Amino acid sequence: MDLYGELEWRGLVYDATEGVRDLLARDRVTVYAGFDPTAPSLHVGHILPILALARAQRLGHSPIAVVGGGTGLIGDPSFKAAERALLTMEAVEANVARIRTQLGRFLDFDSPEARARLVNNAEWLATLGAIEFMRDVGKHFTVNAMMAKESVKRRVESEEGISYTEFSYPLLQSYDFLVLYDRFDCTLQIGGSDQWGNITAGMDLIRRVRGGRAHGLVLPLLMTAAGTKFGKTEAGSVWLDGNLTKPYEFYQFWLNTDDRDAVKYLKFFTFLDARRIAELEQLTIDEPERRHAQRELAREVTRLVHGDAGVREAESATDALFGGDVSKLSVVDLLRVFPNVPSATTLYAQDGWPAVELLTSAGVTSSKSEATRLIRSGGIYVNGRRITDEKTRLKPESAVEGQLFIIRKGKRDNYLVRIVRG
Repeated sequence: MDLYGELEWRGLVYDATEGVRDLLARDRVTVYAGFDPTAPSLHVGHILPILALARAQRLGHSPIAVVGGGTGLIGDPSFKAAERALLTMEAVEANVARIRTQLGRFLDFDSPEARARLVNNAEWLATLGAIEFMRDVGKHFTVNAMMAKESVKRRVESEEGISYTEFSYPLLQSYDFLVLYDRFDCTLQIGGSDQWGNITAGMDLIRRVRGGRAHGLVLPLLMTAAGTKFGKTEAGSVWLDGNLTKPYEFYQFWLNTDDRDAVKYLKFFTFLDARRIAELEQLTIDEPERRHAQRELAREVTRLVHGDAGVREAESATDALFGGDVSKLSVVDLLRVFPNVPSATTLYAQDGWPAVELLTSAGVTSSKSEATRLIRSGGIYVNGRRITDEKTRLKPESAVEGQLFIIRKGKRDNYLVRIVRG
C-alpha cells in the first residue's frame, strides 16, 4: 500500500492538494512536518504527524522532522485565542534538545539507508535579515490574502487582535518549505488541519520563486466522542516526556479511552494492521467489559513513547492497583505512579480513623452522607480492596508501609492520603 492509501484507510486524510494521491503512488518523495518547541515536551496530539512521518519512512519515503528553533521564538497564531507569551532563546534551545530526543523514538535518523533528517529552522531563520526577508519573501504575499486566512481572520476580529510578530508567522513557515525544497527536494508538507493556510502559503512561495510544484496533506484535528479536546485531562496535557507525564499516567490515558473512540485510535496511533484492528473491534463488541481494544491501544502507544520498560512499569502498577495487591508497590513507587492525583494528609492516630470521616476530611467525598452512600454501594476501595461497611475503621498498620492510603472512588478517581506524625 502506498502512503496515501495507508493514511486514507486509517482515516487520517482530512484534506490534500490536487495530485498528492498520484504523486505518492508513483514516486518516493521527501516529506516534512514541523514541531515548534513552545513547551519542554511534545504531547499526545503531536503523535499523529510524527507517525505520519514514521509511516512515510517505512514505505520508502524520506522524512524530515523540522524542530522550530526559529519559529518557536515567534509562536504560531493558528486558531489560538490569544497571543502566546514569547519564550527566551535559552528556553527554546532547551526545549529543542528535549524534542529532538522524543522524535528519535519514532524515526530512524541514524542509519544512512533510512534517509531521514532532523533539522532546526533556526539554522536559516536566525541569520535571515529583516530587509532580505521583506524583499525576498514578503513581496510575494498580499496582506489581503493573509487577512483572508481563517486563523488570522478570527484573531483580527477578536478583542485581542494579532500582533505583527504573529501575523508574520505564515511567511516564516513558508520560507521553511522553500529552504527544504531547495536543499532536499522536499515537495510535501504534512500537518494538522489547522496548518492548511500555512502549508498552502509555502506552496505558493515555491511556485512564485522557483516555478516549482509542491504539495500539502493535512490530518484531522481530534475531538473525543464525548466532545472534549483530545489529549486534555483534569491534570492538563498528556506529555511524551516521562518526567511530566509518568508512564503509568500515560498508559491510563489510553486505557480510559471511550469505547466509541477505541478502534479509531488504534488506526490513528498504532502500526497495527487492518486484520488485527478488525479482530480487536470484534472482541470489543463481544466482550466490552474486557476492554480489549483499549488495552492493546495503551500497550502499543506506551511502547512507542516509553519502550518496553515503560509498558512493564505501567502494567505492573495497573495490575497492583486494580487487582487489589498494592502491597507489591512501595510508597516511592506509588508516589511516582500518582504524581498529579489529589492528595491530603492526616495526623497519625494509633486507633486509626473512621472511614467515613477520613474520606470527607481528605476531600474524597464532599460530605459524610456521600461517603456513607458510596461505601454501602461498593464504590470505595482502600489500597485496592473494596470496603462495604460504613463503620469500617482504617488502621495505620493497614496503610502501605504505615504511611499511605490509596483511595479509589468508582472506577478511575484516585486519591492519596499520607499519614504524618505530629
